[in-house]
Amino acid sequence: MPSNTSTTPSQRAAFGQRLASAMAAHGPLCVGIDPHPGLLTAWGLNDDVAGLRSFSLTVVEAMAGQVAALKPQVALYERHGSRGLAVLEETLAAMAAANLLSIADAKRGDIGSTMAAYADAWLGEGSPLAADAVTLSPYLGYESLRPALELAAATGRGVFVLGLTSNPEGKAVQHVGGDQSVAKRIITAVGADNAAENLPGVPFGSTGLVIGATVGAALEDLGIDLAASAAPILAPGLGAQGATGAEMKAAFGAFWPQVLGTSSRDILKAGPDAKALLNAALRTRDSLI
Repeated sequence: MPSNTSTTPSQRAAFGQRLASAMAAHGPLCVGIDPHPGLLTAWGLNDDVAGLRSFSLTVVEAMAGQVAALKPQVALYERHGSRGLAVLEETLAAMAAANLLSIADAKRGDIGSTMAAYADAWLGEGSPLAADAVTLSPYLGYESLRPALELAAATGRGVFVLGLTSNPEGKAVQHVGGDQSVAKRIITAVGADNAAENLPGVPFGSTGLVIGATVGAALEDLGIDLAASAAPILAPGLGAQGATGAEMKAAFGAFWPQVLGTSSRDILKAGPDAKALLNAALRTRDSLI
């Protein structure tokens, strides 16, 4: 099924179904598009809009038909202002044309009409920034995300909610509450939304979770059952951030079929040659199978 802008909501299968199909066809790898200044320089590009555009479209071209999804880091486009966001719009359109699922890594979270506006931007039909899915932060309360959750459902798109991240500072919020931790309650709420979606024959719903690849024993320590969430798991931390495929499989255990591993710098450093980029991605993908 084509990606974000080439179909209408009535034609578009639910995001969970499209992601499951993409993972079955191409493996459980999401390649991040992270145009850090250092990477642009390493590619021989200037840290400007022209360099940003060349970098982004090269990654899309290299990965077309080869990986399950791409995840552009929105902040690295925003730092270039309105022209950077225009490059992001072009990059998202290129992903759709290449039949690549797009996950906008925006980590948006707010309340009321502001959350609704974020939802319109990243999930709304006709928005030039609309992706197949967007990352969301639930730390103003999970229900503050409801405008985005409802719009995603209405348009056949998805979300990935920050659940349990591997940065050391995250513990100060996410682990609070012990066996009824903040993280556990967020993950339980995600499970309720996926249960309500009820996609027969699909291994997970359209409301996903971001769970760090290097969370270690935290899942067990906090009594978190990812299988009950019926959520696709976006797992950053593979490669440059320290996790190997084998370590991820061990950490997630029985939950592994839900996991979409994501790697950025470890793959992107192989550029700017498109073939070298693809080979790096395929090596990473194979480590996850």
